[in-house]
Order: sequence, then C-alpha cells, then structure tokens
Amino acid sequence: MPTPDPAPDGPPVARRTPHEHVAHGVARPDPYFWMSDADPEEHPELMAHLTAEREWYDVSTAHLDSLSLRLRSEMEARVPEQQRSSTWSRMRFSYYTETAKNRDYPVIWRESRHDPATSATKSVAEVVLDVNSLDVGTGYLDLGLSIVSPDEDLLAYTIDTAGDERFTLRFRDLRTGEDLPDVVENVGYSGAWAGRRPGGSPTFLYTVPDDAWRSERIRAHRLGTTVEEDRDVLVEEDRRFEVTVRLTRSQQAIVVHSESRETSECWYVDPDDPDLVPRSLGGRRDGVIYSVEHQRDGDFLLVTNDDAVEFRLVSCAAPGEPWVEARPEEPTERLDRVDAFAGHVVASYRHAGDNTLRILDAGDLAGPGRVLTTRFPGGELWLGRNTWYDATSVAVTDQSLTEPLVHATVELAAGTVADHHRDDAPGHDPAAYVTEVRTFPSPDGTAVPATIVRHRDTPLDGTAPALLFGYGAYEYAWEREWEEPLPSFLDRGVVFVRTHIRGGGEGGRRWWLDGRLHTKQHTFDDHIAVADGLAAGGLVDPTRIVSRGLSAGGLLQGAVFTQRPDRWCAVVAEVPFVDVITSMSDETIPLTVNEWEEWGDPRDRDDFDAMLAYSPYDNPAPVGVRPDLLVTGAVHDTRVLVREPAKWVAMLRDTDPEWARKPLGCLFRAETGTGSHVGPSGRLDHLRYEADVAAWILDRLGVTGTGPS
Repeated sequence: MPTPDPAPDGPPVARRTPHEHVAHGVARPDPYFWMSDADPEEHPELMAHLTAEREWYDVSTAHLDSLSLRLRSEMEARVPEQQRSSTWSRMRFSYYTETAKNRDYPVIWRESRHDPATSATKSVAEVVLDVNSLDVGTGYLDLGLSIVSPDEDLLAYTIDTAGDERFTLRFRDLRTGEDLPDVVENVGYSGAWAGRRPGGSPTFLYTVPDDAWRSERIRAHRLGTTVEEDRDVLVEEDRRFEVTVRLTRSQQAIVVHSESRETSECWYVDPDDPDLVPRSLGGRRDGVIYSVEHQRDGDFLLVTNDDAVEFRLVSCAAPGEPWVEARPEEPTERLDRVDAFAGHVVASYRHAGDNTLRILDAGDLAGPGRVLTTRFPGGELWLGRNTWYDATSVAVTDQSLTEPLVHATVELAAGTVADHHRDDAPGHDPAAYVTEVRTFPSPDGTAVPATIVRHRDTPLDGTAPALLFGYGAYEYAWEREWEEPLPSFLDRGVVFVRTHIRGGGEGGRRWWLDGRLHTKQHTFDDHIAVADGLAAGGLVDPTRIVSRGLSAGGLLQGAVFTQRPDRWCAVVAEVPFVDVITSMSDETIPLTVNEWEEWGDPRDRDDFDAMLAYSPYDNPAPVGVRPDLLVTGAVHDTRVLVREPAKWVAMLRDTDPEWARKPLGCLFRAETGTGSHVGPSGRLDHLRYEADVAAWILDRLGVTGTGPS
C-alpha cells in the first residue's frame, strides 16, 4: 500500500491549562476546557488549532489522494443521469422531484391533474422550486421545509446556508414563480398552513428554537405582515420538551406535538379558527407517549404506549373525550405510526429489525389487514410521500443496501403492488452481492442481529476484511438503504456489517429501553459482540476489522475504541459525542436538558456514575495498543459541538505520544468552513467526502485494489 511521506512537523499540540470539574466528590481533570469558552469562530486560538488539525490531516493523507480520486470516480459513475422521485398528489396538481447527474440538489416539479383521484396529468410540467438556484455561494445549502398551501398557490420553504440547522423561512407565489417579501429568520424544522381569513391573507405556523436550539414555541405569520406582528400559538416551558407542528392529510386538523424522550402531549388546532387556539387531545402524563393522525369528518387516531410497551392504537372523538382502543398492542412488533386515508389506514410496524406495512380497513382497525414486506433480503419497505386523503392507492419505496430504490404503488383495497420505476445505478449489478442477517450473542446472552453484505466472490472464511457500522441510540433504526459508496468497498472484498444494537429502534421500544441510561453499556457490548462473533466464527479476518459511526454512533466508536482497542485495526468516529458528562452538565448548549432522559442527568449521582463509566473523554484507551483513529468535526455543527472531538483528540495524543506520532495514528478532519453535522450538503460534495473516508479505511485494511481480495 502507499505510505505517507514524513511530515516536517508532528501533529498539532493543543494548549493545556489546568482545570477541574468536581461533582459528587469526584474530580475530573479537563486541561482542554478552554476550547469550550466561546463560539469557535469568535475564538482565534481555537480556530487556529482547528485549522492546524485540518492541515495535518491533509498532509498525512496526501498519499491517498489518487485512491480517493479513483473512489470518487467510481461513486459518481453510479449516479444516474436523472433521478426521479415518486409522485405525490394534491387536489389540483401532482408533484415530484428530479435531480440531474451533475447537480447537487433536486428540482421540484408539478403537473396538472385531470382526475383528482389519480396521478394522471395533462399539462406541461412547471417548476415549483429549483433548489440549485438557492445556492448563495457559501458552500452549503440544505432545504428544510417545502410545503404547498392547501389551495396550491403558495409554497413555504426553508433553507440553511451554513450547516448550523438554523433556517430562513421564505414564501413563493407559485402562480408567478416569484418569492414574496415575507422572510422569517431562525426557524426550526416543522411548519403548517392554516386557513385563510375571509378577505385576508393565509397564515403559516412555524417553530422557533431557543438559545439552546430547542424548538420551544409555535408562532403564526400572516402573509403580508411584519415578523414583529407574528404571535405565539403555543410556548413549551418545560426544557425537556420540543415542539413540532403539521397539518394532517385530512386538511381538517393542525397537530401541535410536544415531546421529551419519555413523555408527550398533543394539541388540536382548527386550521379555520382565526384565533388558532390549541386544545389538548390527551393531556400530559409522565411516561406516556402519543402521536396523532386524523380521519376526515371523524376521529383522531393516537399511537401510544399508554398501557403498552410496543404501542397500540386508540381513537378519540374530540379533545377532552376518552380514548378508546382501536387496535391492541402487538408484543413483538413496534407500532411506529399510522396514516389515514378515506377508506383505509396504513400502519407502519417494526419487527425484529424489519419494517412491515399493514393496510387496515378504516371500519375495522383491529382486523388483520393486508401485510406488506420488503422483497429484498435485509431490505427496507417504507410508505412514501402521500398527501391525497382520497387516494385509492399509495406510494411505497423498497430498497436494500445493494438494491437501489424501487418506487411502487399499492392498491389500498386489494393490497396489490405495482412497480412504477426503479432508480438507476449505472454499472451496478445487485446480483453480484449477497446479503444476510445473522445474530451474535452479547455477554448477557441477548441475540444481537447484524446485516452482513459482501460480494458474491468474497468468502466468509476468515480471510476477508470487515467494516462495521453502528449507531444504537434514540430508538432510531438506521435505514438499510442504497448508497453509491458501498459497492466500492464490496468490490474490493470488504465485508460490510450493519450492527443492530440495543439503544437503537430495530428491536422496538424494549430494544431502546435496554440500551440507554444505566443500561447504555449494552450498546457497546452488542457492537463488540458482533465483531468478536465474526472473528471467532471464522467469518472475517480478525486482524482487519474497522469500526465506523456518526454522532451518537461516534460515541459508540469512542467507547469501543477505549474498551476493546485490540479488536480493531482502525476506528472512524464522525462528529463523535465523546465528552458526555461535561456536555450533559452544560444546560446552555443544544441537546442537553432535552436529552437527560436518553443519557442521564449528571446532577443525579447514579446517572453521573453510569456516564462516567463509559465517557470516552474521561476514559482514555490503554497506552500502546490503540488502533488507528480518524475523527471528524465541524465548526458549524449544532448537535455535537466541535470542541468535543477537538478535546478528545488532544487528550488522546497527550496520553499516548508514540501512537500520536504514527503517520496515520490519530487524525482529526476538522471542517472549519461551512459544513453540518452530517457532512457536506451537496450530493457530489458528499461523495467526495465519502471517497476521502473510504480511502483512509481501505488503506488501513490493506485493500486498495479494484476487485475482491
């Protein structure tokens, strides 16, 4: 494999300043606490340090540039000339997106419908929004909301041009294609159109984050008025909770949802009520979660864990009315959500890591319904974007890690599926790959599933290298979806493994409950158990296993790097949440108070002790046995502040200088310009990033060729 040229200088050395945190009689030294002092861009010393880190990364990986360029070429070759979404319909128009091969962002189109009950069209397509045209040259662009008004004359949309997830709200007149003068700064992720007052302008509801980036309130903006005239619809005072707002498919209910990790409350707002008064649909009870859907001219449908662990379906005639069970809990299946249509309700379930859809007759919600599952091994079947309440068919998508997206429609009455089109991936042959799901025993005996993907010519005989990817938090089930970079690993003989570990949502609510707070260690044990099982079972080369994860998955990487450094030849920790207690003690930063129910409240001694036991920053890996480490972070990352990876890298280098001086021993790819928590925003820029990371991983695995090793 190519080797890096010796650099004239070593890696950056961060200033050490004595500092100590003391809580519950426990002192924690933190010599890099100075990095927490201010906004990085207002802290010249920190910015200089991050710039030096990026320069050291660039110098240290320069020998991989040709490999990265080759990988990028491969990945971009799999991007189709034109990528089109499924169609979603409203009363007057049908909508879809298209993304050209050489463009980073999609164009939203619409066509007139000549039958409101179908998606048939008769007009020339017109542009609703060309996202590429919104690029203002900052190097980053993210489209948040794009919501067409009920009369389909207006579009509300939001954009983020820095990567800090603080959006600007704008409005476009779709009859003229021109933006209106109304602009609202610093808005959140959700919004909803309310009714138009007689003779007046329409109103749009949006969320507003507080200084700690918690969506704390719903505000109403009437078009044609100033932002100063906007008024509060609801303010959430409890800092554990965040609010969202949406207009239901029935168009008869605006739902305001406020939720912590363990408790929620929902309100109904009549979109035609000029005062927009919220009315609670179930109050707030500790430990009770519920979400709301609405049947036109009928009941509210609530998915709740009230008297159920894996959630059940109840109905409610009106705010203040009792809940009536409509569909009982399935103990082995997690009910995620329901979507109501004129004659049917589609229920989305998760079972043993797989998604299933059940089409239920609206008049028999407790019945067996018609069950739909993915057609692919280790696949993902999802309900698509369906905005037409009177639809007789709905859009679904089906895909896997090796099968590009299939866009299909399902007839609600019969349950029959018809493919509409498949995303193209030039040069990619799904038949060249094998996917299977196996389980591996964790130390407490729990069977941990993992999706294993390989090229058909790559044997599971202990000779092939492996790349593990894990997450394991927030009851989030990381989708097994097709992405252009993966074949570049598989075609070189790397076995890819997605671990479905506790703390995530693959196994339902119980799976999450058994991997958070005081049981968080299960998350790390599970990931290690999969790697150990692959090695001990003679499936992959035990000396060539790389582990990778993002955000909370970056915490996972920090923990397994610390606890089992001998297991990995290298670890990739992207935007890692690694300074757990310090961050969870700082109530002024994003994702602290509202995440105490996920990680713990360090003011509580038991929570403090549980977090201290695994926090990577407080538990340096043993000296002399550390695997190579690649860490990423971004100045504009709101979710994991850049100080966390910066402090962790500085601490690791300081505690093991010999390892730190290795050419690729410990690298920090710091994004000092625009860039977000999940990397570059543009599709092509993201592939360039993925190619760089892939080159580092393949180099660490000793695999840089073009075919199975």
